[in-house]
Amino acid sequence: MDASKRASSWSVEEVLEWVREQCPAHTGLLHQAIIKHAISGRALLRLKERHLELLGVEDEEQRQQILQDLLLLRVQEEIGELGDIRSDCFSP
Repeated sequence: MDASKRASSWSVEEVLEWVREQCPAHTGLLHQAIIKHAISGRALLRLKERHLELLGVEDEEQRQQILQDLLLLRVQEEIGELGDIRSDCFSP
């Protein structure tokens, strides 16, 4: 996966790769749901606890771990966006 590419622009395949890397214990459970619902990076960043339940993540502890991983991903996305704003504002 291209580390410089923003999560919001990830394809379904890139979302699957992220899930395999970040949530290996949940890969099997989420794989079919990601494909079935065509969850791209933009959709991934918007997932909430209720969405994870609908996708079949029944265990509360598992949902919380995934939500923590998603929070970190959202923060990384925000940092990237702030970097773009800074570049735009302070470029020569």
